[in-house]
Amino acid sequence: MYITSSSGKHFDPINPDKNLIDVADIAHSLSLICRANGHFKHFYSVASHSIACSIEAEKRGFDKKIQLACLLHDASEAYLSDVTRPIKALLDTYLKVEDKLQNTIWEKYLGKIPDEEDRKKIFGVDDDMLSLEFLNLMPEKLGDRYKNILSDVNFEFEQMELTEKRFIERFNELTH
Repeated sequence: MYITSSSGKHFDPINPDKNLIDVADIAHSLSLICRANGHFKHFYSVASHSIACSIEAEKRGFDKKIQLACLLHDASEAYLSDVTRPIKALLDTYLKVEDKLQNTIWEKYLGKIPDEEDRKKIFGVDDDMLSLEFLNLMPEKLGDRYKNILSDVNFEFEQMELTEKRFIERFNELTH
């Protein structure tokens, strides 16, 4: 069983082979997946969200590994798609598959799976960014976590090709 990635690789997301994981496939796919299951005022991609999280991690003074982890924190969605939080919480098998795949991606690009302390940083940024996104793109206030954001996030519509390019550039900046 496999999916065919944008680069033509046959990838099994249930039994991921890290040699078939490709940041170009991740950037392409995430630039085409809309956050909030498409319910924002306009298209805003998972890739845009991931770039914003990575830049926010930099603004907070987190090291490059955490910045890269933030860029890749939703990378499993490139192979699985995005599932909204209320539904995802009910999908035990999906959560296991997602966790295994995400850990494989982190191992490939970070050299290790983030520990609990690093995960708090990564998903703290993620939750803060979610709050800011809903405030700007719904608009709906999901608590006050958006007040933690230090970076200037652009929520204007962006063509997927530009977002894909920016994702790859950010990845290269953090890995070279």
